Amino acid sequence: MSDSLNLPAETRDRAGKGASRALRRDGRVPAVIYGGNEEPLAIHVEEKLLIKQLGTGHFFNSIVEVEVGGKTLRTLPKDVAFHPVNDRPLHADFLRLAKDAKVHVNVPVVFANEDASPGLKRGGVLNVVRHELELVCEGDKIPDDVQIDVTGLDVGDSIHISHVKLPVGSASAITDRDFTIATIVAPSGLRSEEGDNSKTEASAS
Repeated sequence: MSDSLNLPAETRDRAGKGASRALRRDGRVPAVIYGGNEEPLAIHVEEKLLIKQLGTGHFFNSIVEVEVGGKTLRTLPKDVAFHPVNDRPLHADFLRLAKDAKVHVNVPVVFANEDASPGLKRGGVLNVVRHELELVCEGDKIPDDVQIDVTGLDVGDSIHISHVKLPVGSASAITDRDFTIATIVAPSGLRSEEGDNSKTEASAS
C-alpha cells in the first residue's frame, strides 16, 4: 500500500460561491470531509500541495491524513472537481474513515510475466477489458495495484476475477458474476489469414 499522505487544512467560516472564489484567488481549494456518522466538515487546503499529491498517481488509493484544528483525521479522497479549461482543482471531497473501516476503491491492474505466455510469444495480443478492479479493502490495506500472472496463457484464454489472487484484506466489490479482466487474442494478421483459409476451404467444398 502507498504511504499515507499528510494534508494540512483550515476550517471554512463561510460557504457559498463567493467565499469559494475568494479562497481560490488566495491559492486555496475548498473541500469537505464527510461520513463516519459525523457532521460534514468544511475545510480548505493549499492548492499547490493538493496538486502535488494528485501528481503521485496514487492519490485516490491513499489514506490522506488531514490535519485541521489540532486534530488529524484519517480520510480517503473520493472526488476532485477540476476547472474545465485550466484543470485547476476547484473542490475536493474526503471520506472520513472510522477505525477498521472498509472502503470501495478502484485499483489498477498490472500484468506480469508476459514473456512466459505462449500466446503472447506467438504474437497474440493482450486485450485488457478492465484496467482497474473495484475492490472492497480494509482501510489500512489498500493495494497500489493488483498483479496478474499470465504465465502459460495461450491465444483464446481469458482471465476472470475468479482466477486472480487478490491482496490480503481485499475482495471484489462485484460478486454477482465472474467477470472477464483480459483475454489473449490472435493478431489481426493471423485472424485475417485464418478467415481467408476458411473461405478457400468452403469454396473448394
